[in-house]
Amino acid sequence: MTTRRDVLSLFGVGAVAALAGCHAEPPAVPVGVPDLVLVRAEGGLTVLRPSGVERIGAGLPTPDGMTVYTTASAGVDTELTAVETRTGRRTAGPRLAGAWTPRVVSADGRLVALAAPGSGEVTHVPSGRVRTPLVVADTSREVARLELAGNIVPDAFSTGGERLFVLDWLPATAPDRYRVRQVELATGQSAALLTRVKSPVPPGAEEEMSGEGRMAVYAPNRQVLYTLYTHQPDHRHTRDLIAGRPGNVHAFVHTLHLGEQWAFCVDLPAPFGQGPGAGHALAITPEGGEFYVADVTSGRFAVVGTEGLSVQETREGTKGSGTAYAAATFRQVLVAVGSTVHALPRDAAPVWRSWDAGGVVRGLGASPDGKRVYAALPDAVAWFDAATGQRLGSVAVPGVSSLDRVL
Repeated sequence: MTTRRDVLSLFGVGAVAALAGCHAEPPAVPVGVPDLVLVRAEGGLTVLRPSGVERIGAGLPTPDGMTVYTTASAGVDTELTAVETRTGRRTAGPRLAGAWTPRVVSADGRLVALAAPGSGEVTHVPSGRVRTPLVVADTSREVARLELAGNIVPDAFSTGGERLFVLDWLPATAPDRYRVRQVELATGQSAALLTRVKSPVPPGAEEEMSGEGRMAVYAPNRQVLYTLYTHQPDHRHTRDLIAGRPGNVHAFVHTLHLGEQWAFCVDLPAPFGQGPGAGHALAITPEGGEFYVADVTSGRFAVVGTEGLSVQETREGTKGSGTAYAAATFRQVLVAVGSTVHALPRDAAPVWRSWDAGGVVRGLGASPDGKRVYAALPDAVAWFDAATGQRLGSVAVPGVSSLDRVL
């Protein structure tokens, strides 16, 4: 994440012995990272490459992390630039009239939606306003310019890029809750999402959320976006409103299909959502068949199947206080809280193992082959052997606040 748009992954080998204290000191001679890593630090986005470190500055990466969109003021206008993450190559984009900040990039990386500076992000309650201007562009031109009624925050693009999913905050001038809607870029018209059976939501049955959007992950094919929400006491889903049932769920995963325009919420059982939102973390498997939700405050761990969109099981998980991070690889699941990384095999006895990261973890990720685990630490990024927890190296990065991607 980072923010709501955070995407993570991790783990391997089923052994039962604990790994506490097994990491080695970093090499005496600094070495470059073996993978491409995107982190947020002092000055904005920073790319760690085997060849060195580059600070990009304020910017928004595509869901696959291969490109970063940045903006720069040009008088009263804004110049959009696309930065190729792997090489640092910059492609000048269009000059947009007005002041704009990138907010959402399409799943294929082709389009970017920009909002006025300070107009709010998906993880924050925006200030009151009755109209919202937005601009959509690609690397060569302005695609659409919208002036939307209401207090609107862009959230995601549809698969084809013809519509924008948004958070419509209510009431517009003093927002305390929101609903997810879709806006046609060609007309600016707003409409409700469909139900999971692809039928229109009846009038008055759109669910409104007032809790915390903790983090979100894309499915591996980037057709579906899963967002973890916490602190939703007495929340009523669309299906509850249609059926006239009361709601009483404190946490759920909002599932948004970007191609078919339907949404469905997977309820998480108590005690999920009853503790601090920061103590919850979400991760999806590389093959996309399951996602996991960890609540380190209560020490519970849920496994959810993406085909049936239901909780398959809950079990004892890791426990601690502070901000949680999670990731998954083909072989294991990782959860970090405080300065400890906990690992659970996916294909062996369900026994958690752990190791000390050497500092409070501020983000977690894994190499594409799943062999290395990366942790953002205060003023550094360290990487570990995924099978043993041995510390393999670190790079100094002042002011690291989160880990965005490992490529």
